[in-house]
Amino acid sequence: METKCSLSERDIITKYILPAIEASGWDKRNQIREEVSFTAGRIFVKGKLTKRGEKKRADIIIYYKSNIPVAVVEAKDNKHAVGAGMQQALEYASTLDIPVAISSNGDGFVIQYRRNCGGSDASGKAIISENADLDHFPTPSELWECYKRYNNLESNEAEKISLSSYFFDAEGRAPRYYQRIAINRTVEAIARGQNRILLVMATGTGKTYTAFQIIYRLWKAGCKKRILYLADRTNLITQTKKGDFKHFKDKCHIIRHKHIDKSYEIYLALYQGLTNYDEETDAYKQFSPDFFDLIIVDECHRGSVDEVKAWHKILSYFSSATQIGMTATPKETKALSNIEYFGEPIYTYSLKQGIDDGFLAPYKVLRVGMNIDLEGYRPERGKTDIDGELIEDRLYNTKDFDRNIVIDERTDLVARKIMEYLTNSDPMAKTIVFCVDIEHAERMRQALLSYAPPEITEKSDKYIVRITGDDPVAKGYLESFINPEERFPVIATTSKLMTTGTDAKTCKLIVLDSNIGSMTEFKQIIGRGTRVEEDLGKLYFTIIDFRNVTDKFADKDFDGAPVKIKVSSQDDKLSEEVIDEGTGDDQIDPVTGEKVQFEEVYGFDDSGNMELGEKTPPYGVVEPVETKKEKVYVAGVDVSILSERRQFLDANGKLITCSLKEFTKTGILTSYRSLDNFLQAWNDAEKKRAIIEELESQGIIFEELKDEIKNDLDIFDLICHIAWDAPALTRKERAENVRKRNYWTKYGDKARNVLNAILDKYAETGIEAIEDMKVLTVPPITDIGTPKEIIDSFGGKPQYLAAIKELEAEIYKVA
Repeated sequence: METKCSLSERDIITKYILPAIEASGWDKRNQIREEVSFTAGRIFVKGKLTKRGEKKRADIIIYYKSNIPVAVVEAKDNKHAVGAGMQQALEYASTLDIPVAISSNGDGFVIQYRRNCGGSDASGKAIISENADLDHFPTPSELWECYKRYNNLESNEAEKISLSSYFFDAEGRAPRYYQRIAINRTVEAIARGQNRILLVMATGTGKTYTAFQIIYRLWKAGCKKRILYLADRTNLITQTKKGDFKHFKDKCHIIRHKHIDKSYEIYLALYQGLTNYDEETDAYKQFSPDFFDLIIVDECHRGSVDEVKAWHKILSYFSSATQIGMTATPKETKALSNIEYFGEPIYTYSLKQGIDDGFLAPYKVLRVGMNIDLEGYRPERGKTDIDGELIEDRLYNTKDFDRNIVIDERTDLVARKIMEYLTNSDPMAKTIVFCVDIEHAERMRQALLSYAPPEITEKSDKYIVRITGDDPVAKGYLESFINPEERFPVIATTSKLMTTGTDAKTCKLIVLDSNIGSMTEFKQIIGRGTRVEEDLGKLYFTIIDFRNVTDKFADKDFDGAPVKIKVSSQDDKLSEEVIDEGTGDDQIDPVTGEKVQFEEVYGFDDSGNMELGEKTPPYGVVEPVETKKEKVYVAGVDVSILSERRQFLDANGKLITCSLKEFTKTGILTSYRSLDNFLQAWNDAEKKRAIIEELESQGIIFEELKDEIKNDLDIFDLICHIAWDAPALTRKERAENVRKRNYWTKYGDKARNVLNAILDKYAETGIEAIEDMKVLTVPPITDIGTPKEIIDSFGGKPQYLAAIKELEAEIYKVA
C-alpha cells in the first residue's frame, strides 16, 4: 500500500501541495509556475571547451499578476520535516526579491514573512513566521497585502501603478529575474513618489529592455504621459528605436538636427541634439520645463551629473520630471557623484552576479610583460630618432609609450603576439584592440596587417580596420563589426570610440595596449566582451593585457557597491577624474594629468551624412589631440617578452592572481589532506570523472594546466605531482605497463581487441573518455563491431562495465 512517506518530492507537489494552493483561490494557469529556472547556469571554461553549470530552480513561484511574484514554495518529500525546505526558500526569495518564503512536505506549510510583511497579531507584535495546515494556504488577497507591506505601497494610487501590466510581444520574450526586479522596484519607487532613481546594471544585462518595460508600464498606467530617453551616442538611440522601442510605433520620435516637434509622447534624443552650448539658443528650451514627466538617462555616469556641463543643465531645466539614471559604471569621484544626484541605487546587478548566473560571459586573461615596459627604456647616449634628432635622455615607461615616444619594435611585438594568439585559436574571432590614440590605432592596424594570415586578407581588405572618431567610414565599419551576420571586419583597432555603447555581441578578444586610468572606462571596455551568444559559439572571451590594466580586477571598486573614490593628484597615481564628453576646448588627459585639446570633428546624422559633432566625435566620444610637442619615433630598440601569465576566474568569480600550479595545489589540498586520502578516494570512486568534477567545481582548470605543463600526463598523475610532488607517468607509459602484464588473457579475442582499443583511447585522451559508453561509437572501436556486438562479447552490459573497472584498476596499479 502506498503511503505518503513512500512518495517522491514530485508526487508530494502534485498530490498535496498544488491542490492546497489552488483550493485557496490561486489560478493554476496564470498564477502558479512550477520548476522555475531563473538563472542560465554559470559557464565553466576548460581550455577551449565550455560547459554550463546547474541552473537555479525554484519548485513553485506564485504570482499575483504576471511578473509580480508574491511567494516562493520549496517542497520536500514526506521523509523530511515540514520546514526542511525553508532555508532554500529564503535564499531564492532573497535573490528573486519575493516577500514570502514557504516550505512544505505535504503535511502542511511553514510560512516566513520577509521585512515584517506578515502584518501584526492581536497584540501588535509583527508576525515573522507561522505554520498552516493544508487547508489554510494563504489566499491571493492575503499574499497581496504582504507584497504591499513589503514594498511600502500604502495608497490606492500606488497600488494601482504597481499593478500596471508588462508589455508582451508575439515572440514571448519575458524579463529575466534581475530585469523584473529592476523594473518592479523602479515602478514601485515612482508609485511611492520618488523622483530621482538610480539603477546599476552590468553591461550586457539588458538596460534598454529594462528601460522600455519601465516606460511602457508607467505610460500605460497613465501616470507618465511624456517621456524623454536621453543617450550620448547616435548608435544607442538608433538601436533603441529599431529594437525594444519599436513597439511604441508612431508614438515614439527621435529628435534630429535639433528640430523640435511637440506632437509625440515618447522622445529619444542625444544630449548633443538638445543643446547648442548656448543658454540663449539651446534646443531643449523649446519645450516648457514641465513638458516631460519622466526622463531616463542612459549611461548616466557621463556628464549628466556634472553641474558645469551643458548636459546637466538639460536635467536641471526639466527638474520637475521624474529622472531615472541607468548605468553599468556609476560615477563616484571627489567631484562627481551619481548617488548624490540620483540617490542610492534601488537595485544593482553586477558583472560578477551576471557571470555567476550564466547570463554574462566569463573571461580569461593573458598578461604579457615586455622588457621595456617592466624595466623602462632609457636611450643610450647619442641615440637619435628616425629624423636624426637627439632623444631626450630620461627613463621612459608605459605612460610614455605611444603617447610621447613611439618604439617601432614594441608596436611590432604587440601586433605579432596578438596575431600569434589568434592564429593558434581562431583567426576569425572578433577582436577589439584598444590603443592610446588615433595615430597609435592606425599604426597598430598596419602592424597587425603585416602578420595577418594571407589566406584571409586575400578574401577581404576589411579583415583589420581602424574604427576611430575622426574617420568618416568608421560608422560603416562599426555597424558591420557588431553585426553577427557580417564576417568582416574581424579586428578593430580603436582609441575611445568603442569603449561604450558598442553592442559587440560576438567579441571574443579584447586587447589592452592603452593606459586605462579610469575604473569607469575599464568596466566599460570589459563590457564589450561580456555578452553571451550561445548560438554563435560566444560563451567566454579573452583579455590580452600589455599594460597591467587588469590589476583593476583586484580593486574593491571593480565589482562592489558604488563608493566615493578619493582623487589623487600625485603624478604616479591614475586619477578617476576622467572627462568623457569634451564640451570645452581643454580637458584633462586621464593618464598624464595634463591638458589636451579636443579637435573639432564631424559626426554622422541618421542618414549617414556628415554633420558637425560640436567638439564630440560620432557617438559622443572625444579623441585627444596633443598640444605638446609631437611624438618621438624611435627604431632599433631591443624589445622582448619577459613574462606571460594566464589568469582565470575561480569558482567564486575572482581572478586567480597566483600561478595556476599554486592555485591547483591549494584546491587539491583543500579537498584531500594527504596523498593516501586522495588515493583511497580515487580507488573507491565508481567513476574517476566524479573526482575530477569535484575539483573542477572549485575552479581548478585541468585543461589549462595540461597546456601549461605541456606534458602528456594522466590527470591522476597531474594531481599527485602538483599536490604532493609524486613521480608521474604519462598516459602512454601507463598503457604500456598494462600491456606488459597481459592481464586480459581470460577474455575472448574480440573482447581483448576491444580492451586494447579502449586502452589506446585512454592513452590518447585520458580516463574520462573510457568511462563513457560513447567510447564504443568512435573509431577505431567501431571497426570491431556495433556497441551491442561489443557488449555481447563480454557477456552483457554488467560484465562489460566490470571489465572497464578492472582495466582502470590495472592502469593505476603501479601508482
